[in-house]
Amino acid sequence: MSEMMIWVPVAGFVALAFAFWKTGWVNKQDEGSDKMKLIGKHIADGAMAFLKAEYRVLAIFIVAVAILLGVANSGEGKSPLVAASFVVGALASGLAGFLGMRVATKANYRTSQAARTGLAKALGVAFAGGSVMGLSVVGLGVIGLGGLFLVYREIFTDMNMVMSVLSGFSLGASSIALFARVGGGIYTKAADVGADLVGKVEAGIPEDHPLNPATIADNVGDNVGDVAGMGADLFESYVGSIVGSMVLGATIMVSGALAPEFVFLPLLIASAGIIVSIIGTFMVSVKEGGDPQKGLNIGEFGSSGIMVVVMFFMITMMLPATFTLGGVEYTSYGVFWASTIGLAAGLGIGFITEHYTGTNTGPVNSIVNQSATGAATNLIAGLGVGMQSTAIPVLIIAASIMAAFEFAGLYGIAMAALGMLANTGMQLAIDAYGPISDNAGGIAEMAQMPPEVRKRTDKLDAVGNTTAAVGKGFAIGSAALTALALFAAFRTTVEVIRGGDPMSISITDPTVMAGLFVGGMLPFVFSSMAMGAVGRAAMAMIEEVRRQFKTIPELAAALVVMNKYEEGQEMSTEDQKTFDAADGKAEYGKCVTISTEAAIKEMMMPGLLAILTPVVVGYIFGAEALGGLLAGVTVTGVLMAIFQSNAGGAWDNAKKMVEDGVEINGIKYGKGSEVHKAAVVGDTVGDPFKDTSGPSLNILIKLMSVVSLVIAPLIATIGL
Repeated sequence: MSEMMIWVPVAGFVALAFAFWKTGWVNKQDEGSDKMKLIGKHIADGAMAFLKAEYRVLAIFIVAVAILLGVANSGEGKSPLVAASFVVGALASGLAGFLGMRVATKANYRTSQAARTGLAKALGVAFAGGSVMGLSVVGLGVIGLGGLFLVYREIFTDMNMVMSVLSGFSLGASSIALFARVGGGIYTKAADVGADLVGKVEAGIPEDHPLNPATIADNVGDNVGDVAGMGADLFESYVGSIVGSMVLGATIMVSGALAPEFVFLPLLIASAGIIVSIIGTFMVSVKEGGDPQKGLNIGEFGSSGIMVVVMFFMITMMLPATFTLGGVEYTSYGVFWASTIGLAAGLGIGFITEHYTGTNTGPVNSIVNQSATGAATNLIAGLGVGMQSTAIPVLIIAASIMAAFEFAGLYGIAMAALGMLANTGMQLAIDAYGPISDNAGGIAEMAQMPPEVRKRTDKLDAVGNTTAAVGKGFAIGSAALTALALFAAFRTTVEVIRGGDPMSISITDPTVMAGLFVGGMLPFVFSSMAMGAVGRAAMAMIEEVRRQFKTIPELAAALVVMNKYEEGQEMSTEDQKTFDAADGKAEYGKCVTISTEAAIKEMMMPGLLAILTPVVVGYIFGAEALGGLLAGVTVTGVLMAIFQSNAGGAWDNAKKMVEDGVEINGIKYGKGSEVHKAAVVGDTVGDPFKDTSGPSLNILIKLMSVVSLVIAPLIATIGL
């Protein structure tokens, strides 16, 4: 069976080959007019400038942490190679974000041009760009993990040592993911808030209008936040679920001996998921005039169905019929059912998320209706929807945890997390399609393309909002299960180091209870840091946009002209000349610089909070207190993440419904109305909820669990 492991990195290289093929296909598509090319270049340059600035800072962090890990693990029974794993994991995560964002910034304006032809062609280009992100993530994940695993098996004879060193890869991935999510979220929301509040509310122009100085920064933000950020998020979840299940698999006994097939299985399932995801990409299509959502659903659910069949044969053929874990006997069929439960739970959370955030659903309609009485009632309604939306997802997570444990113990919970993420390549392709479509709409607006082009890109974008919300539901569900699997791996590692003595984490222990309260508090402090960072960056952006509108004569004159006409009304020749004179006068680069500098500066404190807290608690108070901390941060973090992501998504689609035109109490409202202004305020509050602090909480809880797993050998005996 060990001979099969060579196919793990091979599958990763297949994923990268597919991603490069898709990249080449995207590059061959029509780029459109010179103006579209110029706008696309501005967006690509801004995105790459941010990545370079972010990676320069993170390179210092990676080197510093690698040195500390190497020194701390240089004693007997440890290995400094954990530092090498950390560096490889960080590099793989960063490279995945770079590859995905590079093609996304090429696919966006090509999607705008494709929308001239029709909806089907535009969907094909946008989804091809998204598939590069998806396959790059899973490819680099299995190449890194699989390659290191094969190397470490040759170096170490003890499987527990192999897994201890390999866990550094997950730490590297998680660290980069948190900084990418927080930094990208701050960037995109600072630009978005500036574009919305000054452009839409104060100046009365669309956020993507070429007169709006923040529009390039806003479009750059879609890439750094929702492409690179989301990619790093799911890369980290994907790797964490594999590592957690491998660590637990290394403790399973069959006939009194360790069974390596339980360690091999997660990597082999992840490899099979790559092939299934590639197959799934060919299922996505839409006929002209059809519904893009149906095309994407066929790809997602079709590939999920294939994955269930593949997991059944792999699990039942590879694992022994029965095995013992924690003194309880389980079956290979139980492992299959646990994995399937995880996949079903992810889809279930996605459906619930779609209900609470989708256009024309009951919860979103309630926000629209309450916008008629102003921003205050819009905000109250959105907060209520977000809070209510936590109930069913948490019940699904709780039920899946109990069922997976019943079928296969702690290993079953880890496999449930892996089952949820086995199809990550396809899920992330659908997620990344959303910001590409969003960018395409912005470029169509800026390039003043025909109205039917914007209608097509808006249709794609509306579907993208739903897929993004569903993707965030998947990310939250996987975060809960992955964090629990990593927590179980942490506890198992501590017990192994203690010679088999059980680790007691009881709420009657005051040390554990203190850790529980501190852990429960952390998501609130972390969210406060992220929200405060967005607020400070947005203030600087708002002031800059206002300055340009006041001090650049051509922009000021063009705004006066625009406000004289209703939407769609033809301008006089003289006014058209005034309007045309403002073309290119907005200083987009200054807004890009504000977002970049704010994101780099503000991302450090939330990241350090997540990394240092478990180290400080573990070294001072011991493993039990750290166990309580992890329990508290996981429960509160999951609830806060669901609440913030869903509230923000609901506010966003409520605003879009008003912009499309709604009827409330027999009166029609649309863009520019008081109802629209109220909806924009709600969306502005929800933006950092759903794109900064909410998604970052997923990584917070997993990163703290991974840090705890990595330092477990160092703190296991503290306090004994």
